[in-house]
Parts: sequence; C-alpha cells; structure tokens
Amino acid sequence: MSEDLIFNLYIFVLATFVGYQVISRVPPLLHTPLMSGTNAISGISLVGSLVAAGSHHDLLSSVLGFVAVTAATINVVGGFMITDRMLRMFKKGPAPSKEKA
Repeated sequence: MSEDLIFNLYIFVLATFVGYQVISRVPPLLHTPLMSGTNAISGISLVGSLVAAGSHHDLLSSVLGFVAVTAATINVVGGFMITDRMLRMFKKGPAPSKEKA
C-alpha cells in the first residue's frame, strides 16, 4: 500500500471518530437546528459531486458521480424541507381580535 493511501485512510478514520464524538454529544433538542444550520455546508458536497460527474475520466467515474449528485441533492433538499418545517413550528398564528360586543 502506498503512503498516500495509508495517510488518507488515517485521516478518514480520524474524521469519522471525531464526527461521531461531536454528534453524539449534541442534545436531542438541538439536532434539527444543528442540521438546518449545516445544510449550506452540505451544498459543498453537491458541488464536488458535480465536478466528479463531469470529469469524463471513464464510465465508472461518471456513474459514481451521478450517484453522488443524486445523494447530495436529496440531502440538500431534505435539509431545506426540515428547516422550513421547523420554522413553521415557531410561526405565530393570527392574533385574536379584541372587539367588544
């Protein structure tokens, strides 16, 4: 195995461990706001997947790029839908009228 592959694997394992530790310590009440706040960051994966899909290296890279574009798009759209639902939960209804009979 080359040194680059071992180094990249080390970074991947370390990032997975740190990500799990960070997410597992977030209280359940904050999961939805945290996800909606990081939805813009998920757009970066969409841009990266578009670059991978359009690289035209071979058929496999194009197919994997298409799958990545599909998954990233579902992630971003789902995040916006959850954010919209969360914001609608906090919206106040119409104020009651104060008319006296």
